[in-house]
Amino acid sequence: MERVSPFGWPVRVYYEDTDSGGVVYHSNYLNFMERARTEWLRAMGFEQTTLKEQLGIIIVIHSLSINFKKPAYFNDMLLVDCALTKTGHGSIDMAQTIQRDGVVLIEAQVKAAFVDAVSFKPVGIPAEIKQKIT
Repeated sequence: MERVSPFGWPVRVYYEDTDSGGVVYHSNYLNFMERARTEWLRAMGFEQTTLKEQLGIIIVIHSLSINFKKPAYFNDMLLVDCALTKTGHGSIDMAQTIQRDGVVLIEAQVKAAFVDAVSFKPVGIPAEIKQKIT
């Protein structure tokens, strides 16, 4: 699967992100990836609050797969990458990595779906978003 639209977002590991050993707690990697996806949208001019208020849609995670390769530690400076790998009618697939100094710590495949903000029923990707991401 070819990666397109690469985007990176820096994240510093804070003490609150770690366990008692100073290692990032596994679920916090999901938070880091969420921040990067949010910033990816923002960089294209799309605020999630605006999508909900003006278009009546929200973007939810449908599924994900994550491989933990190496740990991150307190005070590490990480780079969280997002790359669109597939655009469907109402969903997108992304490859995400978390790196420290060019070393891949985390690899993930994420599928995000566009849904109606009230009913949570699937909807198509709005044309203005689809145009920018493809």
